[in-house]
Amino acid sequence: MQSEKSFQLLENPESFLADYFKKRKPTSLFVLVDQKSKRNCLPIIRNGLPKGTKIITIPSGENHKTLETCSLVWKELTKGNADRKALLINLGGGVVGDLGGFAASVYKRGIPFIQMPTTLLAMVDASLGGKTGVDFEEFKNQIGAFAQPEDVWVYPEFLKTLPDLEILSGFAEVIKHALIANASDWNLLRKRELPDQNWHELIPKSLAIKDAIVKADPFEKGERKKLNAGHTLGHALETHLLKTGKPMPHGHCVAAGLVMESSIAVSKGWLEEREMFQIEELIYALYGSIRFNKSEIRSIVKLAGQDKKNEGGKVNLSLIGPIGNCQTDYFASQEELIKAVGYYL
Repeated sequence: MQSEKSFQLLENPESFLADYFKKRKPTSLFVLVDQKSKRNCLPIIRNGLPKGTKIITIPSGENHKTLETCSLVWKELTKGNADRKALLINLGGGVVGDLGGFAASVYKRGIPFIQMPTTLLAMVDASLGGKTGVDFEEFKNQIGAFAQPEDVWVYPEFLKTLPDLEILSGFAEVIKHALIANASDWNLLRKRELPDQNWHELIPKSLAIKDAIVKADPFEKGERKKLNAGHTLGHALETHLLKTGKPMPHGHCVAAGLVMESSIAVSKGWLEEREMFQIEELIYALYGSIRFNKSEIRSIVKLAGQDKKNEGGKVNLSLIGPIGNCQTDYFASQEELIKAVGYYL
């Protein structure tokens, strides 16, 4: 039921919501928030919500993106007598959007939901494309489904509620979108300091790149695999750090993954060495270097073997090259992966 536009940029969310619910009348309305979005973002939209709206609050953080938290959401929907014409608005970052979308997609075999992202990462990545899910057995998004939201509402001013660390985490996806699809955007954003980025310009551009790719390949059979650039080794690093008690934000790990995987792209002749140095220059300047020991490399590579994009036990990478383009379905050897992680280290 997603609109042709796929996302809407809001200027005044309260008046938008008030007008929207004059026309759209669900049998009941629920808003899913975590502790952060309840405190910082819910007050911004509350006056636009209809009387009787029920608020469901879940704990903040990736470690709560679980089936147990889904159960909490399902219990609240059941307690609120939600039927199949109820509506769930997911107001929060990627965890709220992923988990809320999944919870809605299977409750009574599916109720409509709307994504209202509050972090840069969710705005430019997680809210669009219909991927929903939860982590399981320490693996990210191991259980989930493709389920399209009824709409995606993006209000860039929510970014003012975020600490710099979260802005930085989301910026990794903006970087990735430019690297895989728009060399001109890459040359612009890499020359600006983070505080000087124009979010009202960058967010729609980044969303448009993802939107076009998702529409061309909604179930990730071909073109959509480009969006996985940096994510195979980035997710493996993120999972390893979480398991070893040294967690780092998702975007920082994806940024590291872009460096790791770019080294493979150079070895294949798809990316010029000078282009890799440009990528490294920006990423190390913004994100520094995530530290781990040489003895941990094989553990990280082993986790890459669990990635959902793999086929037949082979690790499947999407590699940038040249900048503004991406090569998909490169099956990397164990030796290449070890060398790539070692290169970053």
